[in-house]
Amino acid sequence: MSELYIFGILSVIVIVISWRTLFNTKNHGFYRFFSWECMAWLLASNYKYWFSEPLSIQQIISWLLLFYSAYLAIAGMLLIKKIGKPNPIRDEKNLFGFEKTTELIDSGVFKRIRHPLYASLIFLTWAIYLKNPTLPLFIIALLSTNFLYFTSIFDEKECINFFGDKYRKYMARTKMFIPYIF
Repeated sequence: MSELYIFGILSVIVIVISWRTLFNTKNHGFYRFFSWECMAWLLASNYKYWFSEPLSIQQIISWLLLFYSAYLAIAGMLLIKKIGKPNPIRDEKNLFGFEKTTELIDSGVFKRIRHPLYASLIFLTWAIYLKNPTLPLFIIALLSTNFLYFTSIFDEKECINFFGDKYRKYMARTKMFIPYIF
């Protein structure tokens, strides 16, 4: 029962954060919302197992994924603030303030992957899943990953609309989530 309470609280937070994009299927935030909901379910289901069997291989892999996720998120956000020059002059109401970048970032973690923040969420999804892997939660983790993939596809369309050919060239030389692989 506590899982449902936790999921409910997390869902309210996700809805409040995502309300601007909930009804726009052509916006990256729409798909990100569903990924966050999947992640909320994973967290609500697995919070009890966060520190159980700390030396098991699945826990070690989970912690490695968590740390890598944090690295990608922090490094990506720092570069967005430093190089991306977020500017409220961009009038897309569906974007968060930090997403309203006016400069294409192609250095640091963005040099090898286009979506370090979404990659961070993918690694976070699987890190949470590994705390107590079950078949139903595996399906939820797959759903979350697929929603983040679609989030990235729609985000790229938005970036092409804003940055044009510069972004297309950037796409040609980088991978989406994992350097040199995917």
